[in-house]
Amino acid sequence: MRQNSRARIAELLRGDERNIDVTVKGWVRTKRGNNNVSFIALNDGSTIHNIQVVVDVAHFDQELLKNISTGACLRVDGRLVESLGSGQPVEIQASAIEIYGTADPATYPLQKKGHSLEFLRDIAHLRPRTNTFGAVLRIRHALAFAIHKYFNDRGFYYLHAPLITASDAEGAGAMFTVTTLDLADVPRTEGGEVDFGQDFFGKHTSLTVSGQLESELGALALSQVYTFGPTFRAENSNTPRHLAEFWMIEPEMAFYELEDNMDLAEDFLKFLIGYALEHCADDLQFLNDMFDKELIERLKAVAECDFVRLDYTEGIRILEASGHKFEFPVGWGLDLQSEHERYLVEKHFQRPVILVNYPKEIKAFYMKLNSDGKTVRAMDVLFPKIGEIIGGSEREADYDTLRGKIAEMNIDEKDMWWYLDTRRWGTAPHSGFGLGFERLVLFVTGMSNIRDVIPFPRTPKNAEF
Repeated sequence: MRQNSRARIAELLRGDERNIDVTVKGWVRTKRGNNNVSFIALNDGSTIHNIQVVVDVAHFDQELLKNISTGACLRVDGRLVESLGSGQPVEIQASAIEIYGTADPATYPLQKKGHSLEFLRDIAHLRPRTNTFGAVLRIRHALAFAIHKYFNDRGFYYLHAPLITASDAEGAGAMFTVTTLDLADVPRTEGGEVDFGQDFFGKHTSLTVSGQLESELGALALSQVYTFGPTFRAENSNTPRHLAEFWMIEPEMAFYELEDNMDLAEDFLKFLIGYALEHCADDLQFLNDMFDKELIERLKAVAECDFVRLDYTEGIRILEASGHKFEFPVGWGLDLQSEHERYLVEKHFQRPVILVNYPKEIKAFYMKLNSDGKTVRAMDVLFPKIGEIIGGSEREADYDTLRGKIAEMNIDEKDMWWYLDTRRWGTAPHSGFGLGFERLVLFVTGMSNIRDVIPFPRTPKNAEF
């Protein structure tokens, strides 16, 4: 079998070899020079850094050199040597160049530098070629790998939760319907409602908002599981914090109580941030220099500090006594908004906060009721610049209590029979949480809009690519 002879630019730049023949393939970032010599900056996506290709103009076809411009894709054969100029350790003295694809300077959208992030969202099919989005996507990959490594090394099993579901785990109702019915001739019942009995699954189904309920089933057999996959919310929210399609990491652990859950969440986040700092140093430095001068310092601070653990009631007291003028009201029984969460983290404690024991009325039906009958064993991990990054709880393990909460929240019990069964036979204390992957990437990269940390954002009126 023929081996690809291409050398990755990242490996050439960090390697020790010199005076060897190499072949590189990539896209032109810049081309400059004079009548005697041309300098081509080539990038193959493996690193934020380009490799310089030095071209002796006299030895190349002039028409070929004219067709080399920003965006063109090349194969370059040449000699890897110590660079004579500053800014790069090595360069390639070209002996042969093949153009795989040209890029007309008059029409190529990335011909110039300095495009706004808003402009680049409109050309999401091309923005990975920019330094910014190359860095973001490499960091996203590293974090995804680190998530699997973390759980695998600690005895967790990767569970694939279904994307099509008949249950609404969050009780929010903002779900995308999945159907094969003819939308031009929808069958209806005698009462005028859509007759989903004639649909593919024989009932109303939707794209999942969470893999949590299925994770609980796995944990109550395998002890420690996690899901990592796409989830969907049909909320008409055009904000820098919302997506219609996003990825969630949801570990679920049998025999974990709330304190164990908090320990895991804190350790997990610190591991992921530490992994990025160690393995994505060049990309983080670029983002630090270009977008957020405090990024690396903030990542190190979070990775090295102890998170504050704070009761919801005490958190409300702090906010009410702060004297700070908030846009949204503060009071016991109200859910915290991002401005409240960030005040606690950034102003009051100046470190991440794990807020626990929320009023039961503002949390999901599956969260374990505390002995006070008013609060549940919920936890939210709050981060600087982000607010809530993790939401979780100890789950309600008692059959009668869970059944009562399902009725109290007007959830149809016949749709939850399988979930209740796990409390009928061999119930056990268990806990879990959900980490929004894009919010994690947002924090680690220092970007300000969640649409800039996913390759192809899905938002209201936007599913172009």
